[in-house]
Amino acid sequence: MKTKVFIMEEDKIDLEGVAYAANIIKQGGVVAFPTETVYGLGANALDPLAVKKIFEAKGRPQDNPLIVHVSDKNINNLVDNISSIANDLMEKFFPGPLTIILNKKDIIPDETSAGLKTIGIRMPSNEIARKLIEFSGVPIAAPSANISGRPSPTDVNRCLEDLNDRVECIIGGNNSNVGVESTIVDCTVEPPCVLRPGGITLEQLKQVYNDIYIDPSIMAKPSDDLKPKAPGMKYRHYAPKAPVKIIKGDLKKTIEKINEIVQNYIDNNKTVGIIATEETRQFYKNGYVVSLGSRNDMNKIAHNLFETLRSFDDKNVDVILSEAFDENGIGLAIMNRLNKSAGFHIINV
Repeated sequence: MKTKVFIMEEDKIDLEGVAYAANIIKQGGVVAFPTETVYGLGANALDPLAVKKIFEAKGRPQDNPLIVHVSDKNINNLVDNISSIANDLMEKFFPGPLTIILNKKDIIPDETSAGLKTIGIRMPSNEIARKLIEFSGVPIAAPSANISGRPSPTDVNRCLEDLNDRVECIIGGNNSNVGVESTIVDCTVEPPCVLRPGGITLEQLKQVYNDIYIDPSIMAKPSDDLKPKAPGMKYRHYAPKAPVKIIKGDLKKTIEKINEIVQNYIDNNKTVGIIATEETRQFYKNGYVVSLGSRNDMNKIAHNLFETLRSFDDKNVDVILSEAFDENGIGLAIMNRLNKSAGFHIINV
């Protein structure tokens, strides 16, 4: 199919372009669009046939649930038993990079929830995304706008790489400013549990309800029989073409170990990509070195992570070596994504 592309900015929205894309959603089609976290690939969340097209375009396993995106906080038609904690979280973080899991009503088909009785709901802060949902007149189910398993796209060019001629329409807007997907909080349990770290940190969540905690399985390799309650829990994700290895430990020892590994690969005529920071990039003399930013600005590191992983595909490297990061604040989301991209291949030093 021929993909129609519209390019616009949040502060100068092409309403005709959004209306065109919204009409595709209404007719059961699929549209890629920008959000503040990553670009999304959306269809009518209430139409099972439309939702199946998302899975087909991405090559996504159908037991991986989708997130339903809404344009306002009135979600009573979609979910049951909205707890006071869920309301407090919505009041604090909607619109924004937070998804809350609630018990779904029958209006949401099993195709959207992957057969679960629960569903994730999110209200994006990106103005283009909310305008698309508003014009469509329906909630939009949307995973990231990439081929399943690859790093999520944070700009329109990466969407085009993966999805041009696979979907009816792509809306290109500003680059995603968060750079990692939304935080997912299960509000069907007490206390609520974080199933995926993201743009809203645990520390921020605890300001609303102190007993919120992190599911311990987040940072561990999932079992083959896991039935994921949220996107990203089961399958290898965020992976570039080359294998990723994480070197974790004291920073000085990490640098020494990476340099040792790089030399071994070079001796075997392999090209190596290195994920470094502003504080360490000078210590790597070989390989294709990319700095994610300063360790003093973890938000920037999160913002740059997926694009950096994709940049190594552009360079056709044979292997990627990454420094590890502290798992505090948004660092937990960064390491969750890196662990997934590496298939939990971690070298401790």
